[in-house]
Amino acid sequence: MIRTRLLAGLFALCLAAGCKAQPASKNSLDPATARRVEVMIRTQYSLPPDFDVTAGTPTPSKYPGYDTLPIAISHGGKSQVVDFLISTDGKTLARFETFDVAKNPAFLIDITGRPIRGNPDAKVTVISFDDLECPFCARMHQELFPETMAHYKGMVRFIYKDFPLTEIHPWAMHAAVNADCLAAQNGDAYWNYVDYLHTHGEEITGPDRSLPKSFATLDRVARQEGVTDKLDQNKLNECIAKQDTSKVMASSKEAEDLGVQGAPALFVNGERIDGAVPKEQLWMVIDRALRAAGETPPANAPAAPPATGGTGQ
Repeated sequence: MIRTRLLAGLFALCLAAGCKAQPASKNSLDPATARRVEVMIRTQYSLPPDFDVTAGTPTPSKYPGYDTLPIAISHGGKSQVVDFLISTDGKTLARFETFDVAKNPAFLIDITGRPIRGNPDAKVTVISFDDLECPFCARMHQELFPETMAHYKGMVRFIYKDFPLTEIHPWAMHAAVNADCLAAQNGDAYWNYVDYLHTHGEEITGPDRSLPKSFATLDRVARQEGVTDKLDQNKLNECIAKQDTSKVMASSKEAEDLGVQGAPALFVNGERIDGAVPKEQLWMVIDRALRAAGETPPANAPAAPPATGGTGQ
């Protein structure tokens, strides 16, 4: 199903972009083979009935025993040509894809200047695209801190990137800007602020859901954190008042370029996790990354004994 959705999405994207089909040659496949190819593609990739599928002319490929077969997928006057492989006897259809593993954007996420929690020199990095108003992000935050961090004891470092979903979370952008104002002076102040917001979301929203009151609360908490961590108050107040969203928007753009559609979205040494997953699934991914980095993951804590349900005598 994943392969089907992926290819169908590729077709839809290319059709929307207005790609043009290559005209089929008069020396195409014989009609019986062309029909079998068409039916196979329609079946395997669940194409809607109103999509046209046209096989082009086979040409030699770099794979022994196979020719390259261009297939035009058309809909609404727009087309895209996708290259398949067909065996020289016409009995087998295949499609290979190549990926540039050296330039996978999941390994190139910009973490310059972001506060780090955990061992800065750890071989495994958990990057979370986080929304400070998101209840699912708050749930994931509770999975990470303190238990996951304590479990790995310096083997993993944690970094948050901004991804406020402003369409549904009206104070998330303001919160992200304030958090970054704190981060500019002190990483611990940033993490303390994030911890507070992820455990006091309802307080920030307030019973009357007044956005100006939410902004005022966010600013008050940020300034209190600045006092606690002995930050430069003038610099902090200026940053909070300015509400410069450029860095937050750049982080959100990076998330979108990675295909992230919701928060939280985690990348564990490049491996992606969407949504707030249970601790067991999260640790499975972290353990896999540790092994790949030549580290031995810590043993999981033994399960608690089942409750007897009885009463003491």
